Amino acid sequence: MLDEIKRDLAATGNVGLDEILGGGLERGHLYLIEGTPGAGKTTLALQFLLEGIRNGERALYVTLSETESELRKMARSHGWSLDGISIMEIVPLESSTELQGIVHPSEIELGQTIQQIFDTVQEQRPDRLVIDALTEVRLLAEDRFNYRRQILALKRFFHGRGCTVIALDDLTDAAPGLQLHSIVHGVISLEQRKMEYGVVRRRLSIAKLRGVDYRSGYHDYVIRRGGIIVYPSLVASLHHDEFEPNPLVSGVPALDNLLGGGLRRGTSTLLMGPSGAGKTTLAILYALAATKRGRAAFFAFDEHYRTASERAAGLGLDLTGAVQAESFQWIGLSPTTLSPGEFVSKVQREVDAGVEMVVIDSLNSYIASMPEEQALILHMHELLSYLGNKGIVTIIIMAQHGLIGETQAPLDLSFMADSIVLLRYFEAEGQVRKAISVLKSRSGKHESAIREYQLQEGKGVNVGQPIQEFQGVLTGVPVFVGHANQLASGNGKAVE
Repeated sequence: MLDEIKRDLAATGNVGLDEILGGGLERGHLYLIEGTPGAGKTTLALQFLLEGIRNGERALYVTLSETESELRKMARSHGWSLDGISIMEIVPLESSTELQGIVHPSEIELGQTIQQIFDTVQEQRPDRLVIDALTEVRLLAEDRFNYRRQILALKRFFHGRGCTVIALDDLTDAAPGLQLHSIVHGVISLEQRKMEYGVVRRRLSIAKLRGVDYRSGYHDYVIRRGGIIVYPSLVASLHHDEFEPNPLVSGVPALDNLLGGGLRRGTSTLLMGPSGAGKTTLAILYALAATKRGRAAFFAFDEHYRTASERAAGLGLDLTGAVQAESFQWIGLSPTTLSPGEFVSKVQREVDAGVEMVVIDSLNSYIASMPEEQALILHMHELLSYLGNKGIVTIIIMAQHGLIGETQAPLDLSFMADSIVLLRYFEAEGQVRKAISVLKSRSGKHESAIREYQLQEGKGVNVGQPIQEFQGVLTGVPVFVGHANQLASGNGKAVE
């Protein structure tokens, strides 16, 4: 069995990539990192060599495209020193000034360039080697047959020498086909995607890795000062914690009764309703309740902390105090600069730090970070499964299009959530009021009643007694046909 064979691995210097690779690259083989210019190939290669230096290994960087000064300048931009890494510049013969205009590149023997690499390797005997870039070799070879022959010569030369080799290919002027993929031991593909608005998104995939059960699919990554940060795709089945499904109560009995006793650990709740209906405030109420026994994390795409804390203070909810006590983490996010993989990584980091509740506000902005609708559904399904396996109480907020009348959700994720809470506007005797109801709850028996939902200055959330005098609820235009003294604010029987 492959998983029973002990593998001698070379860590790449990138924690996320090592997780995807199953620990690192098997030593003594030739690997290919391919991607268009700007994808981060050189940065990833330098991280690989620097990791070797930290482990006391010999490292060599052979460059056919960049100068040593350019490499050192790029390294300084990341705060790195290349001390300990041998850098060898090879100028292809057709670029030599002595030969320009005398000999055509097609008449130059490519083997002389390859031989320079062989001689340097024999002299320095590196444990890790980077060749940058195969594009120059391909241009010298001019035809696919000669190019493949030279790459095979490289592979045979390094076989048995114990040297782990990474070759870079920028895919410019690439011949059609995947002839290199069949030669090398593994292929890491880096991809850049230009969005209609916002920053460039980057993702990588393992196109091939012999003898390894690697993490397949696409994995987001970013290039920042300090190198490349890779965010492995989330696999919920790999994460499980034992926990008791105890309910989290809000402190508003009528609200908890509506939800069948509160929100239980390991479940997700979807708050739906039009803008201004009070979804965020309801989520903050439960998150503050969670801080009484642990910590809560609030991921805010839509609202700034300042406006949320001011509104909460006006309702008598001490959001500022909880944040200062570090029991409530407010994490502001921007969908134009954040990839789905990075967002999931932020959630995992908070879960690892011990939070018991996660709020995502809102799903509408999260959609903006991932235009592919089907991919969003899969991402959200895996994230909710992960949070459920870890025993986290999760609240997802989704704003519906429209304020009154028929409202529509931008995406149907209702089948994923364990509970669905619906907030609606309704009219009663010339006033616009709010109603709250629970459409489903997998964790327990919930009320089917519709209650009035109020946000009262200095008193927080107020939920009234069940109201039966409604018509047209399912049409999206709820109308109260009873009397005002039956409402929460009129009969004095509201449960606070």
